[in-house]
Amino acid sequence: MVLKERNFTEQDCHLYIISLVSKMPNLFCQMVKKMILILLTVIIITYCIHPGRFAHYYTFIKEEDMVHELEESPLAQKLSETSGLPLCPWHILNESSYSLLYPKKNVTQCDLNELSVKLDIKLGGTWKPSNCVSRFDVAIVVPYRNRQTQLEIFLLYMHSFLQKQMINYRILIIEQVEKKDFNRAKLLNIGYIEALKLFPYHCFIFHDVDLIPQKQNNIYACTHQPRHMSSSLNTFRYNLPYRGLFGGAVAILKSQFELVNGFSNMFFGWGGEDDDFQSRINHKGLSICRFSPRVSRYVMLTHSKELPSETRFSNLLAGKNRYDVDGINTLVYTVRNSTFKPLYTWILVDI
Repeated sequence: MVLKERNFTEQDCHLYIISLVSKMPNLFCQMVKKMILILLTVIIITYCIHPGRFAHYYTFIKEEDMVHELEESPLAQKLSETSGLPLCPWHILNESSYSLLYPKKNVTQCDLNELSVKLDIKLGGTWKPSNCVSRFDVAIVVPYRNRQTQLEIFLLYMHSFLQKQMINYRILIIEQVEKKDFNRAKLLNIGYIEALKLFPYHCFIFHDVDLIPQKQNNIYACTHQPRHMSSSLNTFRYNLPYRGLFGGAVAILKSQFELVNGFSNMFFGWGGEDDDFQSRINHKGLSICRFSPRVSRYVMLTHSKELPSETRFSNLLAGKNRYDVDGINTLVYTVRNSTFKPLYTWILVDI
């Protein structure tokens, strides 16, 4: 009896295995269909939540054409003739290395103290080549509040980076006093006005303190059209989140900044001012340009995220009615302190 029961069980197993094998093609097809369905669902959800993830491609200036798009200082040729020095060469634009540069994360006060001597940086964070006349006179304006660690990393990295590009530059740190919500756009307007009191810069780069350029041939100078410099950011996997983005690090000629009346002064809190600035540029018939994604690579230094302003959307919607009556022509502020520090020009303002 036991033997018969055992034989019956084995026979059942054999039949089950044969049945399962015969159904394998159908089971495999069903599994593949389910996997494809799951993958498509993930892609659709990702696209709906983060549509910018797919903005890999955009119109940009090719590397071989960058030299033709750059706008030289109107003072450069005249200064070269009067000083007897040649204009600085364009060799940096022929940089073909694919290597990415990374900032030093642990910056000490000793590092900063040695930097000004090592690189011959003048008080106020200014420098220019000694054996040639720079083709570019650039003011780099950085809005600032409570980012000391990032500022130290930024300064240590940027001075060396800029000097390799043979640029006549000044770094201005515009700090807002602790009273109102942070107004990045207004600080940039102030930096523009204060920089012109020190030197007739023809090019302005408005730059967040937490962004570090990674490619040496990302030249820090202005182009014929306003340029979005930080279009390939590591936090966005080096993709452009959306085509109208014009924030982080941007370069614009003095004449163009005057034409669009600078930034709006109304954006207190985080968000909205960059989109408003981009609208001002389009309103005046200008267009945004970018270097190639391979050139425009940046690292964002880690920091806590700011809460978005509740009024950013209303300010943005009403912005088109204020282009001519809200900007550098209506700018009001008070300078509380101003100092030429070893690595930058520091201006503390009450807005």
